[in-house]
Amino acid sequence: MKLKGNKIWVLLIVLVSFSLSIQAAVKLPRLVSKGMVLQRDEPIKIWGWADAGERVNVEFRGESYKTKADKQGDWSVVLPASAAGGPYTLKVNEIELEDILIGDVWLCSGQSNMELPIRRVMDLYKDEISKVNNPQIRLFKVPMRYIFTDATTDYEGGDWKTATAENILDFSAVAYFFAADLYQKYRVPIGLISSAVGGSPAEAWLSETSLQKYPNYWASAQQCRSAAFVDSVKSADQNRIQNWHSELNQKDAGVNHWSTGDVDVSDWLENSLPGYWSEQNIDFKNGSVWFCKEFELTDNLAAKDAVLRLGRIIDADSAFVNGTFVGTISYQYPPRIYQVPASVLKSGKNQLMVRVISQSGRGGFMPDKPYALRFLNDTIDLTGEWHYHIGAEMPQLESQTFFQYTPGGLYKGMINPALNYTLKGVIWYQGESNTDRPGEYRQLFGDLIQDWRTQFQRPELPFLFVQLANLGEPQKLPSESNWAELRDAQRRTLELPKTGMAVIYDIGEWNDIHPLNKKDVGHRLSLQAQSVAYGDSDVVSSGPLYQSMKIENGSIVLTFISVGSDLFTNSLLQGFQIAGEDGRFEWAHAVVLDKNTVKVWSENIQNPRTVRYGWANNPADANLKNKEGLPASPFTTNNE
Repeated sequence: MKLKGNKIWVLLIVLVSFSLSIQAAVKLPRLVSKGMVLQRDEPIKIWGWADAGERVNVEFRGESYKTKADKQGDWSVVLPASAAGGPYTLKVNEIELEDILIGDVWLCSGQSNMELPIRRVMDLYKDEISKVNNPQIRLFKVPMRYIFTDATTDYEGGDWKTATAENILDFSAVAYFFAADLYQKYRVPIGLISSAVGGSPAEAWLSETSLQKYPNYWASAQQCRSAAFVDSVKSADQNRIQNWHSELNQKDAGVNHWSTGDVDVSDWLENSLPGYWSEQNIDFKNGSVWFCKEFELTDNLAAKDAVLRLGRIIDADSAFVNGTFVGTISYQYPPRIYQVPASVLKSGKNQLMVRVISQSGRGGFMPDKPYALRFLNDTIDLTGEWHYHIGAEMPQLESQTFFQYTPGGLYKGMINPALNYTLKGVIWYQGESNTDRPGEYRQLFGDLIQDWRTQFQRPELPFLFVQLANLGEPQKLPSESNWAELRDAQRRTLELPKTGMAVIYDIGEWNDIHPLNKKDVGHRLSLQAQSVAYGDSDVVSSGPLYQSMKIENGSIVLTFISVGSDLFTNSLLQGFQIAGEDGRFEWAHAVVLDKNTVKVWSENIQNPRTVRYGWANNPADANLKNKEGLPASPFTTNNE
């Protein structure tokens, strides 16, 4: 059937109109989406993209704001400042966004301790988290992305999630507890933009403007602008790693044999776990080792589901119960928590087999972690004697190149797209990956803060950060410490206005770079926010901070600020070291003189010159604090 001429023209007009409507459709950034939290009491920028010249109409709270896209297709409008409230609806042309709140928005960045989700800290907070239901707290998790060419203007994914049962386990633990603390006090919606990457050094978060101050970092960033270079390194890494594991599996006599269940291990050697191989007289460094633990179950327990806890294992593990695979983790930091259904267990003797792969050094089972098979009301202890058999020895596996750690890449991929979003402030938890070069961190971290303030066009954007936690076994004698040096660099960054620091060397874990106690971290960040960002002059937000020193009669008198109601004096002060002109430190006596001064001395040093406090990777004995219970920051009186 043929169409008449006028029908053809009608059809063409409809098709052209449809095509134009698609072409001219307005696009919004991922951050500007359903359920978002907008910053209260500040002008709010709404932005996006469209065809050049396309008219854009924004409707919000009964008002309409008109603009049109420029020649590059960019457009934006600025909404007037509004008080906290909602939910509201925002309409941009044909796009309608519902459930919009107005409150306070915080950018949460850094490395793994900021990224760490609540599901990883449930050992401490299971009961509390099970009751969480606060849709006034929301989080936008930024997908990990690094870019070395032109910075991206939008995220590849992400949406706003509420702090409710279905979402809470994926929230950053530090960010959530920080937000919950603020919500409890101010009762306004809290929006969290979580933009953190495990293992990332500070330089990965710098813009190109600031990177140019550091020739070596700038050179690395420029080298990675070549896609061919990046692809070649990735390919080489992938081949090398695959070949290493392939060779290991070919050499390992236990593969497909010792994981099958009911393996006769009577002729295997024995050792006690947990512990490192080097401490168990196992003459072995890299490759695979099989560990076997046999345990008895009653008829009653064998009929129940269980959870296998294997602490932390260095570096990778695969676990089998009675020949059934129950879990694997490929790197050393996450806790091993594997579900074991009742169908896998049996009455009488059961066999747990764990294949451990060490790639580059000190392998083993981390001490002081849980090693048990847990039922609802019963626990089978798995520590003690295990059998073991070496699978295969291998040379050390060289570490791969993590391009997300390259200078500037994370800034372009994960911060630049948020520059138009109005913030209340920033919380930052990072530094572990810069402890190998702490000397530059004071300038580097200060440059990062100033850089972000410049890029967000907020010269005094509140920037709150977490000082490094304690880590490692306590040292008996005073010694040098990169971690202490970096903590001091963090402390000195407080010279910048509108900054605040949460001191946490008293709540970490000696054997874990990811300590579980994230609630106190969030609380101490919240105290800083109340003081720095909310202007609450009554809150005691910090423990004692070193201010100045004076040499008097063979001792050094230290003056502190941020002492709250007073220095705490009900315990013998520890953690102070003192040195004379030779610069050799020894443990010192210390006593509180009055509200804000401490006297430090040693009978062995007649002419003291320098004091330092909490100067160790793990300053376990350091105990100076104020009466509010907030610890003093580690410091050195050396001004260099």
